[in-house]
Amino acid sequence: TNQWDSAAQIAAGIANEGHSEPNLDPADRIAVEELARVAELRVAGQTGMSLGDALRIEPMNRSQWARRLLEDERELLGGLADSLRRGLTAQMGELEQLDDSGEMPDIPGLGPLPPQMLEQILSMMGPMMLSMMAGSTAGHLAARALGHYELPIPRPAGKPLTMVLSNVDAFAREWSLPTDDIRLWVCLSDVAHHQVLSIPHVRARIEGLISEYTRSFTDDPELIERQARDLGLDEAFDEAGADMAALQSLAADPDRLLGAMQSDRQRALMPESEALVATVEGWVDHVLDQIGTGLLSEYDRVTEALRRRRFEAGPQTRFIERLLGLELSQSTFDRGAAFIDGIVQRADESALASLWDDPGHLPTASELDAPGLWMARVGIEARD
Repeated sequence: TNQWDSAAQIAAGIANEGHSEPNLDPADRIAVEELARVAELRVAGQTGMSLGDALRIEPMNRSQWARRLLEDERELLGGLADSLRRGLTAQMGELEQLDDSGEMPDIPGLGPLPPQMLEQILSMMGPMMLSMMAGSTAGHLAARALGHYELPIPRPAGKPLTMVLSNVDAFAREWSLPTDDIRLWVCLSDVAHHQVLSIPHVRARIEGLISEYTRSFTDDPELIERQARDLGLDEAFDEAGADMAALQSLAADPDRLLGAMQSDRQRALMPESEALVATVEGWVDHVLDQIGTGLLSEYDRVTEALRRRRFEAGPQTRFIERLLGLELSQSTFDRGAAFIDGIVQRADESALASLWDDPGHLPTASELDAPGLWMARVGIEARD
């Protein structure tokens, strides 16, 4: 429990940047509840898919949102931290073996260490890794998140969805857009995401891919060392003397940092994960386009601003995406949009329901760029 308490403290410090956060105005809570009801009715009307129980969207501050994410994703974040710890421990474990001369192992940046001290460091690494990894992940996401599905990760059923109201309203001010339009767009997006990510076989598929990816970082020290060399990590540290500039340079390039610990299994999972995430995001964007034009006063401007926001995510967000095996680049969203558009153009709107009505209907990586192939496989005839 102490590890998770520490993670929550780290998350809050990152999320609110050290400042206290005001309590939410009850009037804002009521306004968001009303928008959630509108969003739920409109999405259900467009898709023909019901969510069953009435949906609630709860506005929160950043710290509350981060704490909720830590509660919801404890198993995922714990597995991720454990996988990374195993890789780092394997690397440091190589240093435990004293050579014939009896010299103490030399750790970069720390110098020679007695074996007993190295064992102490290794034993502390698990709890520290969990607190820091989980806390920084939740904190950085909360500092940026607008709604519940900042990342397309299924969340536990039976709880309200969440909105970081201060981030939503700040975004509206920054772009000189109507606050209610932005709030409603976030509600619509989260309801649409929730609708598809709550389907049991879709949830199971995404959870399975992310869980396997996060638990599959390699713990082979020779492979880590070889991949680090191939990625030029040793040269980067040698040239810059392992100073802060070197660390910042590497932090801005998640592929190099995580590439050293990436396994063959993870590389094989990436195309499968991207195909499913692209399909979900393409479908959600399509649903919002069908609803939003007649519902939001400045839908085109709102959509342009919010979709541009996706591609302006900073290195921390990209790093978190890579940690979870998610590819949320512009290419992914573009491929998803083209796939959904291709189905609607070849058949009609109703064909989209077939995406989610059977576990075998989820598109493969090769079908993502060939909607006609997917339609042929699932038995949807193209129009003349």
